[in-house]
Amino acid sequence: MSAPSPPPSLDPLRSASGRLLAWYDAHARALPWRAPAGHWPDPWRVLVSEFMLQQTTVATVATRFETFLARFPTPRAMAEAGADAVLEAWSGLGYYRRARHLHACAAALVARHGGRVPAEETALAALPGVGPYTAAAVAAIAFDRPTVPVDGNVARVLLRVLGLDWPLPGALARLRRLAPALAPPVRAGDHAQALIELGALVCRPRAPACPRCPLAGLCVARAGGRTDELPRRDPRPSRPVRRVRAWLAHDGAGRVLLRRRPPRGLLAGLVDVPSEPLRAGETGGGPPLAADWRPLPGEVRHLFTHLELRVRLHLARVRASPPPGRPPPEGVFWWPLARLEALPLATLGRRLLAHAGLLPSGRQASGR
Repeated sequence: MSAPSPPPSLDPLRSASGRLLAWYDAHARALPWRAPAGHWPDPWRVLVSEFMLQQTTVATVATRFETFLARFPTPRAMAEAGADAVLEAWSGLGYYRRARHLHACAAALVARHGGRVPAEETALAALPGVGPYTAAAVAAIAFDRPTVPVDGNVARVLLRVLGLDWPLPGALARLRRLAPALAPPVRAGDHAQALIELGALVCRPRAPACPRCPLAGLCVARAGGRTDELPRRDPRPSRPVRRVRAWLAHDGAGRVLLRRRPPRGLLAGLVDVPSEPLRAGETGGGPPLAADWRPLPGEVRHLFTHLELRVRLHLARVRASPPPGRPPPEGVFWWPLARLEALPLATLGRRLLAHAGLLPSGRQASGR
């Protein structure tokens, strides 16, 4: 067995922190969760932004952030509002497990910390839904603690500048052990945001803008012509495919038949279109009510991090009053199309409504 490689020297990066901060002062984006220069950040705003930014673009979060914070201005306000209210306000941001975790986090802040966000990284990491990156980000950005959060953007910067062949995603854990040594004694929060910003705006995955980079002079990948090679990535495992049949009923009163998902499992607690898995040799439970169902051409493909759904949609038009026969199954209910925004409707449900022509495609939400 070969001996482990020695850790890379971080001295050149440490010496460049002043250059990096000067670049950040000149080029940082004005984002609604960032405190203006000279003002102390609100830790709750920082924490909420980190939850919202997980697997969602900055542009999408920026359009929703102030409205969301106006509804839940403090951890106590969110905890008392309940999970359904948070899911409803989150609608369209995708990855709804984050919303449930954020509500649980708010409740934990009230129960354990008097409704305040703690400054210590270890206390932050003990909160529901808070991983190593989020804990470090909030500690640094909100409290100026000397630590460096390592997400994909920061990892890309570090791996290129240091010329490391460590493949992602496994390299994240190794970089997180090294990165705190990079934090300067002052302006640690700005330094953390500067690295994140550098990865987002300059050290991009493709076609990095090296001439604009304040670290270009010490970048090993640039000097060796390897910016296209680094960072390396382990092959991604293929997503399993699950085939699903969905049943979409609508009536003459502008209502559709929806269902509340169970509290556990895929899209837990959200609202979507009634559906059932399709497996070879199985007929399934059938539609949620008796009607003239017709299959729509094509299928809706929907990607989750760990799974691909391929949905065949069946459509039925029924009378304005609930049709006779057996009542809808438990959790299935009629709801006006005009009031969809009041529900925590899964993005998949919006896509199915659009596929049936009941929603314009422009109203599909981004995310998953």
